[in-house]
Amino acid sequence: MALSFGQLCMRCRSLFCTKTLAVTWQHSNQVQYCSTVIGEPAKTLNGSSFISKNHTSQSRQRWQHKIFFQSDLTVKHLATEATEEKGPKTDVVAYKSPLLPIKDTLPATESQASVGLEAAVEFSALEKISDEEAVSICFPSALPPASISLGDYVDKSETLSKLVQLGVNLWKLEQKPNVGSMLLRLDFNRDVAPRLLFLKEIGVEDSRLGYIVTHNPYVFTENTENLQIRVNYLKSKKFSPETIASMVSRAPYLLNFSVKRLDNRLGFYQQQLNISASNTRNIVARLPKLLCGSLEPVKENLKVCEIELGFKENEIQHIVMAVPKVLIANKRKLTQIFDFLHNTMKVPHQLIAKFPQVLNTKYLRIRERHLFLKYLGKAQYDPALPNYISLDSLVTLPDETFCTNLASATLEDFYLFQKTL
Repeated sequence: MALSFGQLCMRCRSLFCTKTLAVTWQHSNQVQYCSTVIGEPAKTLNGSSFISKNHTSQSRQRWQHKIFFQSDLTVKHLATEATEEKGPKTDVVAYKSPLLPIKDTLPATESQASVGLEAAVEFSALEKISDEEAVSICFPSALPPASISLGDYVDKSETLSKLVQLGVNLWKLEQKPNVGSMLLRLDFNRDVAPRLLFLKEIGVEDSRLGYIVTHNPYVFTENTENLQIRVNYLKSKKFSPETIASMVSRAPYLLNFSVKRLDNRLGFYQQQLNISASNTRNIVARLPKLLCGSLEPVKENLKVCEIELGFKENEIQHIVMAVPKVLIANKRKLTQIFDFLHNTMKVPHQLIAKFPQVLNTKYLRIRERHLFLKYLGKAQYDPALPNYISLDSLVTLPDETFCTNLASATLEDFYLFQKTL
């Protein structure tokens, strides 16, 4: 019975010590909070509180000194009270060394509370800061910090929203390197609107503005004075304003090139083809991409037409003037079509040069129609013989007209024959 009574007393003493520790810590925490919050009264000016930088640093040091002193006293008091008790060893271990910081001897939640108080002491909303510190403060931007799509910025960017209204395809611009960041930095009234107005002034239609920006967003980086100089140069070469507007609409990069480059390109085509300035203008006006692309494919195709295909100079001139796209056509496609026309269909060079459109059509279209006519016994391409079929009609007529006028067959017969190929 005496043993049970002793154990009960030990439990009560242990419980009493625990409560004492908790009350003591709560009281210490309140003292720290009050000493932190009260501090010294702030001065007021025009209804707003402020503390000078030197005064704030001195007050901060005094607050930290008070907190450290009170925390040290609290630890010593808790350690002394715990040592006097004859309770279990585990009650004294936590406070064995009064030199330990208070945040190391307290539970996690109480340690976090003390850290929060220290942070409140270190950073005061009333503290006056320097201009350098004010500049270094980062404010959240209205635009998303990072994105893989320009669509996320349309609602926040005036420039992008206006470009979308013009018909610009943002997904195509995303495929160009660094274009997205460039567009986000542009101001619509300062950078975009003047270039768009310039394009309208030279005759570009509103429906083509979206196409031009989609394929050449770098037009916004060009000075409007340089753009006007290039337009004036084209006018000096006797290009009409309507032709210039059409060329810019179909070749958006045209105005990004200097006058020197444009002049060199025009001279190149005139010399290589040995044609007049008027014919050179005609070729470039019909295919303005000739002034924008590389000259290497052009040189290669001219050599192919002359050496591999065997055309004469006057024949090459006639082909290029009729179909300028031959200059930038795929070399493999060009040789494949010529080989089928000359070696399979037995069409001579003179006849191919007379109907150069055949070099700009699809190889499969020529092959299917020729084999169908041959199957019917009507593949006759010599103009000196009866039942002559011109190459122009062979490749330009739609399927139904081709079957009715040239093959004298039904469209269903032609489709059934295509399945046998």
